[in-house]
Amino acid sequence: MQIDTSKKSKIELLIDQLDLKDHISSFQQFFSRDTALYIEGDQELHFRYIKALDKIEFKAPPKIANFSNIKNHLKKRGVLNFEQIFEIIKVVRYFRYFKNRELEGIIGEWMSRFIIDERFTKIDEYFTHDGHFNESLDETLYGLSARIKEHKNNMGDSLKRLLSTSKLSSYLVDSQIHFINDEECLLVRGGFNHVLKGAVVARSSGGFFYVSPDSILKAKEQIRYIEQEREAIFYTYSKEFSSKLAEIQPFIAFIDKEFDKFDNYQARVLFARAKNLQLVKSKSDSKIVLDSFIHPALHKAKPIHVDFSKNILMITGVNAGGKTMLLKSILAASFMAKYIIPMGINENKSHIGSFKNILAIIDDPQNVKNDISTFAGRMQQFSKIFEYKDALVGVDEIELGTDSDEAAALFKVILDDLVSKGQKVVVTTHHKRLAALMADRDDVELMAAIYDEEFRVPTYEFMQGIIGKSYAFETASRYGISNKIVNEAKIVYGDNSEKLNLLIERGSQLERELKQKHKKVDEQLEELEQKKLHLVAERERIFAELHEQKDALKRSYEVAINEAKLAAKAGDTTAIHRAMNKANQQLPKEEKKEQLPRHVEFKVGDQVKYHSKSGTILSLTEQKDAMIEVEGMRLRVKTKQLKHTQIIKQKPKTDVKLSVEKRAGLKCDLHGMRAEEATEVLDTFISDALISGWDEVIIYHGIGTGKLSYAVKNFLSVHPRVKKFEDAPQHLGGFGAKIVSL
Repeated sequence: MQIDTSKKSKIELLIDQLDLKDHISSFQQFFSRDTALYIEGDQELHFRYIKALDKIEFKAPPKIANFSNIKNHLKKRGVLNFEQIFEIIKVVRYFRYFKNRELEGIIGEWMSRFIIDERFTKIDEYFTHDGHFNESLDETLYGLSARIKEHKNNMGDSLKRLLSTSKLSSYLVDSQIHFINDEECLLVRGGFNHVLKGAVVARSSGGFFYVSPDSILKAKEQIRYIEQEREAIFYTYSKEFSSKLAEIQPFIAFIDKEFDKFDNYQARVLFARAKNLQLVKSKSDSKIVLDSFIHPALHKAKPIHVDFSKNILMITGVNAGGKTMLLKSILAASFMAKYIIPMGINENKSHIGSFKNILAIIDDPQNVKNDISTFAGRMQQFSKIFEYKDALVGVDEIELGTDSDEAAALFKVILDDLVSKGQKVVVTTHHKRLAALMADRDDVELMAAIYDEEFRVPTYEFMQGIIGKSYAFETASRYGISNKIVNEAKIVYGDNSEKLNLLIERGSQLERELKQKHKKVDEQLEELEQKKLHLVAERERIFAELHEQKDALKRSYEVAINEAKLAAKAGDTTAIHRAMNKANQQLPKEEKKEQLPRHVEFKVGDQVKYHSKSGTILSLTEQKDAMIEVEGMRLRVKTKQLKHTQIIKQKPKTDVKLSVEKRAGLKCDLHGMRAEEATEVLDTFISDALISGWDEVIIYHGIGTGKLSYAVKNFLSVHPRVKKFEDAPQHLGGFGAKIVSL
């Protein structure tokens, strides 16, 4: 269906064509005031401010009205109402909030340029936090407010007295005071005028009357007079404030312009944080490389990986395999990078060039109202593309609406001409003739949608460098066309064409196998790299512990030596011994290994030693007693008191050592990880730390975009074993690290 471009701007039309409408609408909700998507000026400088703002935590600004009418009134020396004055105050207060934080870097330098005029400060004092005029600063207004309050209390008391009168009780529908059309009323039945004088304000659905009694009319009239006095005073203040604001119009114009700029920055930062998206800016070339890009219109979609470094990208392959969405994704990523709109992408491995114009030929241009065919409409669209230079063009189903062989020749020449004008073109097609005509060119990249032969469904994945098969017959079967019709169609299609498709299919299969092998090798290399990093880290940790122990030992011996020197200088023996004992206490104590009891066997005739005497065993008993002869004397002793005097071969001793890997350490480094990966690593780290007995650890996440910091804080906030956490001291990482108590 053709879209009426007269009712939509080119940008709005492109947003609709690329299925970005919901994403852009969600993004615009983060703006404080209505503004254009594109930030005028130096995009590189804007991006620096956005990235700097993304490194700090801040509250979102309030909703702010446009200053156009306000500035026009002040220019003509008109009188602003309090609502308009408070809009200016909200902007100044928000910038003061940033200025008072004394931030460093370009954000701090920016805020230092805001010098708030003293005349404005005096106006600011008269407004409360929520924008109401602070009547307590004016004695007259305060007195008038007290009088209004008194009259209202009298009115309430009067109505309560009427409700309690016996004459009126039979006419009352209920005993409540109602507010109808800003009037205090009683709800009564018909015939009330015999006992109650007043004005009927309204009728209820039950046929009863809301009556405002005459007894409170006098109080209402007095309140109206007081309100008029108040309004006159308010108008006087409005004139005074407007006169002062007119004197500082350059300042108001300055903060209005700066707030527009800041609003564009903060909306992008807060939207990216809220949706876990990345901030990417287009580069100065025309190269496009997307890594892990997810189109915002898709849910649970497979991430897109595509290298579009050449001039033309031609996408072929299975029906309903995602070719159109890949085309839209390339154009959408380029559009969002141009306008610095947050997106789901691997920002470190992606590269998106800059294009003055982004054009899409996606919809069927046929329209009954203007009597135009599909192909004629396509030609009309292409004729307009030739007017542009430095453009990214996306064409879906390029041969739509005419004979494919003729279209192949025509569009080959059209694509050649577009490339010569400096345009970069991505097209989708089911016809292989055009792809074959373009395949031998160095500036053309081929890409095919992959089909799962086993399950007979598209995989929504793509392979670069090949021409894909459309799988028209398989798609027809999948959507309900009978096998009989499909088989007859294959016969009509012909053997030669089928052989060509088999060759294409075989090529795709070989490419897939090669891709799987590359993937397996990459995984193994990644695993080896991780092991290498782990070993290096473990080696550094062991060396650090060794140096620490050496330093501690060195300090202990230095203390001991100093104590020994003091002992040598002492004058008497007692002082020397006391100093030496103190020095001995400073030395590291040798850990005494507990000696296991030895089992020694004795037999009659063995030469043994009893205390300092040598002897011979004459007899042994089962109670482990022995009769020995020592120097002509016979003694009965316990065998445990004896020692062999000859060398006894001991039985081989087996030492068993148990090595347990100590996984937990005092620190966890999450640099370079995505939010999901970081939370998994952090969960394992805290569990290991708890098992090892640590009660305080440090986590390094860096500053970066703030996404990793945000994910770490969220995880620690809900972890049941985390007592508290806070930013690390400056020498331990500052805002880029967290000290966690377990």
